[in-house]
Order: sequence, then C-alpha cells, then structure tokens
Amino acid sequence: MSAGGGSEWCACADGPAACQQPFCPYYQYVVELLGRRWLGAILRALMSGITRFSALSNTIPDVSDRMVSERLKELEEVGIVERIVIPETPVRIEYQLTPKGRALRPLMEATLDWAAAWVPRPSDGGN
Repeated sequence: MSAGGGSEWCACADGPAACQQPFCPYYQYVVELLGRRWLGAILRALMSGITRFSALSNTIPDVSDRMVSERLKELEEVGIVERIVIPETPVRIEYQLTPKGRALRPLMEATLDWAAAWVPRPSDGGN
C-alpha cells in the first residue's frame, strides 16, 4: 500500500499533516511500516553512517542476515533506502538513506526523547 495522496486515503481537506480524525490511514501506514521487526534498528544504524550489509548485520544483536536483507528490500521499495553497487573487484554493495529516509531523523529523535522521559531503565525495576 502506498501513501500516494489519493482521496481514498484521507478525508481531511488539508491532508495528513492537518488531520483531526480519530483514525488517519497515513498515520497507520507509517506506524505499521516503521514498526516492523528490526526496521527501527536498521534505520538507526543507517542514520549513524553504517552502509555495508555485513556491518549492519553485525551492529544489531540477534538479527539474522535474512531479516536484514528483507527489511532493506522493503525500505528500498518505499524509497527510504537506496542500494548502491560499487563496481570494484569484488563488487561492493552499500546502502544509504534517501532524502525521504533522512527526513525520519526528527521522528527518531522524538522517539528517543519520549523513551528518555517515559521508559524505565532496567535498573529501575520497572517502576
């Protein structure tokens, strides 16, 4: 599904940025996309400058190569990540965030701000 902007998506006259509806399909699309397993960790690693597949896999604990590959393909399909082939011997593949992907930085920072304020540290015993 693509949030292309058709009227079937949102009934708000001014579009999703000004949405006042209790249910917004744009919001739901973004939450479901970014909430996929391991996707947030992959985006964070890419934001930090990691570009190689092996470095991405090694940076994120407990993630399989298959899962990293699937998520990178999904991010590429929606235009958040660009796959770059560097014609060397051997051929090198790198992944970079597109402008659309880099635009997620404020959202990621706001998420960390919220976590700092509301998510208890493990040593706090959940209180």
